[in-house]
Amino acid sequence: MIKETLVGIFIAVVIFLSARGLNVLPIILMLALSTLLFFMLRSRGGSPISTGSRETATSHKIEFTNIGGQDAAKRELMEALDFLRFREKIQSLGIRPLKGILLTGPPGTGKTMMAKAAATYTDSVFVSASGSEFVEMYVGVGASRVRELFRKARMIAKKENKDSAIVFIDEIDVVGGKRGGGQGHQEYDQTLNQLLTEMDGMQTTVNPMVLVVAATNRIDILDSALLRPGRFDRQIRVDLPDKDGRLSILQIQTQNKPLADDVDLEIIARESFGFSGAELESLCNEAAIQALREDRERLELRHFRDAVDKVLMGEKTGKKPSAEELERVAVHEVGHAIAMEIANSGSVAHITIAPRGQALGFVRQVPEIDSYLYTKDQLEKQIRVALAGSCAEGLTYSERSTGANGDIAQASQLARTLVMSGLSSLKFVDPETLQQEVLDQEVRKILQEQNELTYQMLLPYQAALREFALVLVEKETVSGERFRSWIAEVRPIVTEAIA
Repeated sequence: MIKETLVGIFIAVVIFLSARGLNVLPIILMLALSTLLFFMLRSRGGSPISTGSRETATSHKIEFTNIGGQDAAKRELMEALDFLRFREKIQSLGIRPLKGILLTGPPGTGKTMMAKAAATYTDSVFVSASGSEFVEMYVGVGASRVRELFRKARMIAKKENKDSAIVFIDEIDVVGGKRGGGQGHQEYDQTLNQLLTEMDGMQTTVNPMVLVVAATNRIDILDSALLRPGRFDRQIRVDLPDKDGRLSILQIQTQNKPLADDVDLEIIARESFGFSGAELESLCNEAAIQALREDRERLELRHFRDAVDKVLMGEKTGKKPSAEELERVAVHEVGHAIAMEIANSGSVAHITIAPRGQALGFVRQVPEIDSYLYTKDQLEKQIRVALAGSCAEGLTYSERSTGANGDIAQASQLARTLVMSGLSSLKFVDPETLQQEVLDQEVRKILQEQNELTYQMLLPYQAALREFALVLVEKETVSGERFRSWIAEVRPIVTEAIA
């Protein structure tokens, strides 16, 4: 309304001056240039009256009950937020309210959702921005946007009669990296300096109070000045969920989905080891899409299992290997499966030679429990599982193929873990002083030893291995139960051959 009034007044003045015989062209040109300059400064974030078009207040009606699999992180965050909720109580004890909370952890674990839930929990205004939005080629733009972000948070809080606001900065490592890194550009340092200044200058005794919540998966590159007490007072780890956490997330994500009677979410939680919350959400969505493709009214267990494969390996490709290649891939995968079953009975979920992503086939393994520590024996078993596909090809065809490239890289990494953990013949080593030549020699030694053990382990299965590979070629996918039935059938023959 104000804009329209000003435009009307300007037009009336121009008409009046023109009627008096004055030249109004310079006035029009001057106004046009001033308007153009105003909008240029505003788009770059340099205008002192910028409304912060990029850093927007968003809806945050997410509660902690909507977030599964992060019980420990939620408890720690809620405890920190209680300093904001019960200010009178903490002031009586002389406690200084927190200024910042840093959420760290892998991508997709729910850091942004937890920040939004924090705003709901404390009944605060929620203003968000990404670290990448503060940095451009123009020096000073980022610092201006940081000032505008905090000003806007206070302004919106006053407008909505809130006594607190949460400023959420995602990907803070973009602007919070260690200074003096030789970027050759002062914009990064100036933006970080402004953020530090804002956090130092925040008053914790006035309304509205501002709390900074930031998220990153690269805490190792953050500047130490940003992490000190008085800025980010709490660092909360939001990690990948364990089995119970995955089950909790699956229960939340399937609340609005009709499930068939054969769906056991505990099975899906066990088979989705290592999945983040975002991946579990994608898993449930992909299962629903698969049911839609088949015109099913309910989601079945096989839809979820197919979705697990898709999230892990990607969509099925249009690759059409020849009959000889299919048989070789089947032999390779059966070799992996045998080694898995010997290393950890009951761990094979299914075997398939349906190409997905870059893989022509794969065996999905399901650990009995989530493990975070490994012994030497466990790591050596994993190396043998990785090498078993190539060894099975060697036993069957007397030569190996390039299909084991990824397996050898995985086995090599496991061997390096053995060395760096002091579990090899080198005993304890210092990673900083260990010569690369010595490391490579020890890794080759471990791989050669485990390759020979893998070869000897598969030798009694040589005849039966190719037979089951032909079954896999015919079926394309074989369940873990069917594979274990076959193992039980051939075990007496193998035992006799070993004896």
